[in-house]
Amino acid sequence: MSNLSAEDRLTRAHISLMQDKRTLAYSGLLMVGKIEVKDDCPTASTNGRDVTYGRAFVESLKDSELRFLILHETKHKLYQHLFVWRKIHEEDAWLANQACDYVINLEIQDLNKWGDFLVMPEGGLVDEMYRGLDSGEVFARLKEDKKNGKGNGGKPLDEHDWDGAKSLDEAEKEALAKEIDSAVRTGALLAGKQGGEVDRSFDAVMQSKVNWAEQLREFVSTVCAGKGDSTWAKPNRRWLQHDVYMPSQISESIGSICVGIDTSGSIPGEDIAKALAELVSICDNTTPEKVDLLYWDTEVAAHEQYREENYSGLLTSTKPKGGGGSSSLCVFDYVEKDMKSNPVVCILITDGWIEYPKNTPPYPVLWVMVGNKTTVPPFGSTIRID
Repeated sequence: MSNLSAEDRLTRAHISLMQDKRTLAYSGLLMVGKIEVKDDCPTASTNGRDVTYGRAFVESLKDSELRFLILHETKHKLYQHLFVWRKIHEEDAWLANQACDYVINLEIQDLNKWGDFLVMPEGGLVDEMYRGLDSGEVFARLKEDKKNGKGNGGKPLDEHDWDGAKSLDEAEKEALAKEIDSAVRTGALLAGKQGGEVDRSFDAVMQSKVNWAEQLREFVSTVCAGKGDSTWAKPNRRWLQHDVYMPSQISESIGSICVGIDTSGSIPGEDIAKALAELVSICDNTTPEKVDLLYWDTEVAAHEQYREENYSGLLTSTKPKGGGGSSSLCVFDYVEKDMKSNPVVCILITDGWIEYPKNTPPYPVLWVMVGNKTTVPPFGSTIRID
């Protein structure tokens, strides 16, 4: 259907999805895992991380159908279908494949309500009776129908590589889950920046219960280990050539950690104490060069410095100061003009109802939100304390 190779068509389709306002929130997820084209793949297949496309199948599809197929595979990643629903696969692989596809295809069709940008390839499974159900619930209904001789015999749009998913070890699965979570949040942020839409299916992922303390430790440990964090200040060259603006990775060696605590009066003291206690534990494990502890409201009211030999005494020696309004601009201005050095990471503990800078700083930022479930900062990563 095109003079382009299957590989080139897939690249073009990915770029198209990353540029359209209805689907640009999936940009981060579209970058998760590897993509390859094989002659012996009948349709498409994913192990929950990597995707394989059949050459003949790609060549048979229209551009709108190919975009639908790519988003279909991406949805499998989003929901981690091949890990979450392994139990139903082991019970009935065929029905498990159908159940996952019924959920996904309905959601993709909803994204296409304003035109024919996404068109489901012929034969795909879709039925309004399954709207609002997850794959496990659809599976239960399909199993009951099969028991009563009412099986519809529908064929899933793609192959599901359950064996490939099973071959991933626990470390790989954990890393994938974190990458997917980061990709979802990055995509939502991108959509917000560029006036796009955020799919309702993102909500369940972004609002899932997490152990904030564990997230805090993991974030700081990862950055201090030089594994990097994404930054919007440095565009990813891989996609910039296609006019797609995505964050690049940065990596810093161990230096100083900056912690800024909002003391405007709206954050409970016990939550500040919990965060500081976790910070002490983090310092013991990562051993940063120093910790710059800032207390701020509309200006930095106090600056305390701690080094390895006195990390353990931080909780008893620190003296919070401040009160009044709340604007995080003062923290970033202070780091630039008074500290005159970029920290390995800047952690801001706040309720989030504050003024935010317009420009992204040249270092990783982690917002620890206290009692705020909705505000999305314009840059950096976010964890929440309920």
